[in-house]
Amino acid sequence: MAAVDDGPADQACAITARGLVKEYRRGDVVDRVLDGASLEVPKGRYVSVMGPSGSGKSTLLHLLGGLDRPDAGEVLLDGAPLSSLSDDDRTRLRRRKIGIVYQFFNLVPVLSVRENIALPAVIAGQRERTYRDKLEQVIELVGLTDHHSKRPNELSGGEQQRTAIGRALFIEPSVLLADEPTGNLDFRSGADILALFVEAQRAFDQTIVMVTHDPRSAAYGEEVLLLRSGSVAGRLDLDSRGQDTARADRAHEARPRAVLRWLEDQEQLDLTPHPPRRARVEGQAAVRL
Repeated sequence: MAAVDDGPADQACAITARGLVKEYRRGDVVDRVLDGASLEVPKGRYVSVMGPSGSGKSTLLHLLGGLDRPDAGEVLLDGAPLSSLSDDDRTRLRRRKIGIVYQFFNLVPVLSVRENIALPAVIAGQRERTYRDKLEQVIELVGLTDHHSKRPNELSGGEQQRTAIGRALFIEPSVLLADEPTGNLDFRSGADILALFVEAQRAFDQTIVMVTHDPRSAAYGEEVLLLRSGSVAGRLDLDSRGQDTARADRAHEARPRAVLRWLEDQEQLDLTPHPPRRARVEGQAAVRL
């Protein structure tokens, strides 16, 4: 279970964040986007992260994925420090242990589905015979067996996102991070992608952390975290609520209703933007505005 502080300590965590702070400087103004964000995600857990625009969701995902470093706090991947590594070491670790799925697919246009999915192995210098069976398994999982030779411009948006998910899963990552993965898709294609995440979680015991603004998308997770003003402000455990049917069926209509009710309780139903915390720099001190 992901949590701010109240998760069971005896479960092995795939990824942990402790007191993350991230600031961006614009002239003499400092925007504190993250302000002490903490969470724990046990192995095999599917966690959705919600929050208003400007609450730090994407920044949090970038820090969890080793794409950037926090100004304070730390990120642990499989119990080992991530944020303290050098840029080169973080890059190497990310290639081996972190799968990332973006809203806009980020596929190589001149490569086929098969070649895009296998790209991490090619970059690592592996021979195809060493990964051929795994590649076929992943292509089948993401439902692209009949499209494996097509290039991205020959695919629908949903098929392109399936390819991107296949590439992320191909490395057998410790954690799969997804940043608004359905934001560029129609409703049906988006639902198919979310169902694929659930299938990957169940097939590979895959840990997933997904950022989304959509309560219906968030409801596919087992747990929802609310990020507000740069820190984790609330937690909803969907597995502990509702009937057995809703717990087993991630697409069950009761799940998004539970998320919406919870957001109402958090006074965040409309997820309206909150400006980042700002400071004016005077000498060596930062003065809150």
